[in-house]
Amino acid sequence: MDKKSEIVSRRGFVKAAAGASLLGMFPALASTAWAQGSDAPEKAEVRIGFIPLTDCASVVMAAAKGFDKKYGIKIVPTKEASWASVRDKLVNGELDAAHVLYGLIYGVHLGIGGPKKDMATLMALNNNGQAITLANKLKDQGVTDGAGLKKLITAKPGEYTFAQTFPTGTHAMWLYYWLAAHDINPFKDVKTITVPPPQMVANMRVGNMDGFCVGEPWNNRAIIDKIGFTAVTTQDIWVDHPEKVLGTTAEFVAKYPKTALAMMCAIIEAGRWIDASLANRRETAETIAQKAYVNTDTDVILERMLGRYSNGLSGTQARSWDDKNHMKFFNDGAVNFPYLSDGMWFLTQHKRWGLLKDDPDYLAVAKKVNQTELYRQAAARVGVSVPKSDMRSHKLIDGVVWDGKDPKKYAAGFKVKA
Repeated sequence: MDKKSEIVSRRGFVKAAAGASLLGMFPALASTAWAQGSDAPEKAEVRIGFIPLTDCASVVMAAAKGFDKKYGIKIVPTKEASWASVRDKLVNGELDAAHVLYGLIYGVHLGIGGPKKDMATLMALNNNGQAITLANKLKDQGVTDGAGLKKLITAKPGEYTFAQTFPTGTHAMWLYYWLAAHDINPFKDVKTITVPPPQMVANMRVGNMDGFCVGEPWNNRAIIDKIGFTAVTTQDIWVDHPEKVLGTTAEFVAKYPKTALAMMCAIIEAGRWIDASLANRRETAETIAQKAYVNTDTDVILERMLGRYSNGLSGTQARSWDDKNHMKFFNDGAVNFPYLSDGMWFLTQHKRWGLLKDDPDYLAVAKKVNQTELYRQAAARVGVSVPKSDMRSHKLIDGVVWDGKDPKKYAAGFKVKA
């Protein structure tokens, strides 16, 4: 090596070493360098749809707190009126991604009750934090829980109407599971209808339904408006259950993999920030309460975000409690991994209730939809640990264990089914 080449080589080494030192001292610089380098996102701006619910928070805060900029993108949260609208805009490309019901993504992927398109679940956005609200008129007839509801329906047969938010979605599955756990068939013993989340309270107020399952803050809003009470929370049905996901099309992931990765990194960081302190949760509630997002009073959102629950009943039936299993957006990294078994569970329920005529290849579908390897890349970028297994095990409210090992047997094993 000649003298000039040696000097250039030394300068390059010193420059590289200094850069590496700076990136080690300042992790944010590392993320910025990544976003601006060869791994820069293919799209500078992404439209992410959301429904006015508390669990849209990590998408909104990723934009509001600038986590998106750190990864070289601009997230534009786009408010939608219904899950059907979210579905259609994902399928036709008007939205790049969405805060969306877990089961909706699987329903579209298999063409259940709507357009069929290959879909992708990038990550889970939250666990817990939904509920089943019953109308006060049922309370007046002695109903305060599932057992009381079963007793009333048996004693006074008639048309009892319950609402969920989308036929293949999470709220439908929680409602059906809870009813069936109390020996109430959701398709024979009661009538079920679909109502967009923000319209639940108004519909119950005018007497259109006896109960509904929806995400917060609409259950708490029904209590504050004195039109309903909480019969059960979804975390009582399944502790740390999967709920909303960051969903998109398989086509988007194939065409814009670096953009998908950047979205995931920004939203993981936002969820981590939300869960980091009560002060952050308060700021989140204040932000998403605004008209552009959920459009309700901050306190209606904040109470249950902080785990402060009351059931809305009075007298000896009144109950208030601090729920450690309230809505979580990060929980030390445990929330966001897209477990294959979580996706498979929704398929088993779709089969249980006749939405699927035949058993699919449960595991193969989940492997195609849930982007576990892409999530691992995002987690590595933001320094979040991932589980060793793509599967997890839980016992639900009826005592039945779900572990993903034999989904066909599990789906066929319920006493109450379609």
